[in-house]
Amino acid sequence: MSEKRGLSYSDAIQEAGGSMSRFPLIPVRGVPLMNHIANNWDSIWAFEPHPSDLLIATYPKAGTTWTQEIVDLLLNNGDQEICSRAPIAVRMPFLEIFSPPPVPSGLDLLKGMPPPRVIKTHLPFQLVPQGFWKNKCKAIYVARNAKDNLVSYFHFDRMNQTQPEPGPWDSYIPKFMEGKLAWGSWYDHVKGYWKERENNNILYLFYEDMKENPRREVERIMHYLDMSLPDDVISRIVELTSFKAMKENPMVNYTFIPQPVFDQTISPFMRKGEVGDWKNHFTLEQSRVFDEDYERQMKGSNIPFRTNI
Repeated sequence: MSEKRGLSYSDAIQEAGGSMSRFPLIPVRGVPLMNHIANNWDSIWAFEPHPSDLLIATYPKAGTTWTQEIVDLLLNNGDQEICSRAPIAVRMPFLEIFSPPPVPSGLDLLKGMPPPRVIKTHLPFQLVPQGFWKNKCKAIYVARNAKDNLVSYFHFDRMNQTQPEPGPWDSYIPKFMEGKLAWGSWYDHVKGYWKERENNNILYLFYEDMKENPRREVERIMHYLDMSLPDDVISRIVELTSFKAMKENPMVNYTFIPQPVFDQTISPFMRKGEVGDWKNHFTLEQSRVFDEDYERQMKGSNIPFRTNI
């Protein structure tokens, strides 16, 4: 993808800014999705990936952009210049996203790219087009502990002027617990991919592990992609994908999305990138109620989440 294509993407969003709004959610097979996605569901579901395509799947705000940039740097031998060829949303299209014209949809961007492609999705496992599993595509899933994920999503919904108004923190917690946010239930999402990880060769990563030992997790991704890079290249990739480096990188920090759409004066897209920030948001009572509900919803699940490292 050329830089020109990347700039035209930003320009298109700028042009469509006047028609952007907080889009309502419409259920697709029980999962609430923004109306532009729901209204184009048939074409998304019919998408046929190439067997060489790689899927990066997450619940929103669980380390998606971080993982995308790690993968792009791995595929390009740690070359920062090549990975600055276009904004990350153009380099690795968002499969299901649809916006008002003239913004290209994820499917439009993918049509213009030869395989192998790296494709982003927030869809729960059951809504991912079946071609990914039929064609035995590789898939990387990143999961983040529920409390930190909730906090990050709350701040994202405050600044993202296309998703439903989050309302106050007190009422956002039950929305998360009840799966009434865009892309549905966090609980169903993380459990769905966990259950299918072995059947479908999904590399299941944890945000907390990536924070604790980024080099180890970069190497895990590298090995999953059947690659082998020298130690100095791995070190460079770890450095280039640190939170500080990415927060300052205009190709990944989403400053290429204009303010009427992503208002980063409300909250930056890359806000803190920490484990345990939930303690600064939950009251003791909110934490108690959340924990009781968590135990109920995750009963029988053996996913090793950590809320601190």
